[in-house]
Amino acid sequence: MKKALYPASFDPVTLGHVDIAERAAKLFDELIVGVFEKPLKNLLFLPDERLDMTRQAMAHIPNVKVVAYGGLTAHFAQKIGAHAIVRGLRAVSDFEWEMQLALANQSIAGDVDTMCLMTSQQFSFISSSIVKEIALNGGAVAHLVPAHVEKALKTRYNQLKETA
Repeated sequence: MKKALYPASFDPVTLGHVDIAERAAKLFDELIVGVFEKPLKNLLFLPDERLDMTRQAMAHIPNVKVVAYGGLTAHFAQKIGAHAIVRGLRAVSDFEWEMQLALANQSIAGDVDTMCLMTSQQFSFISSSIVKEIALNGGAVAHLVPAHVEKALKTRYNQLKETA
């Protein structure tokens, strides 16, 4: 059984993430979508919120399981028996970082390969950061994220405005 890990912070999960998961799920018997609990970045959503949103976004893909994890991604991939780590590439600028990650992961877990999928053209500009910036400033994000994520973004930004 071929298993892969698709890791990210998913803060929040976007339609670009869903696209990569759908396509990766066709290449592997099982795809574990790993929601990284504590990345070194400012997060809008708590780990449990990101996990729940990602589970909802991926629920329609039968061979996908969404789990939270911490520690090194390469170690987690080995722990779950993954043969590959799946990453998405949106632009040439992503390649250098992804190559560095792949080489670092290979030095830690040489038995786990990294596979990069090019994002579908309609999602090539989407990132969680861009989605958050648009939502923060009242822009429409319905074409960028699942409906439940759009609602969560509106709720979170309204909460932040009320406490400001």
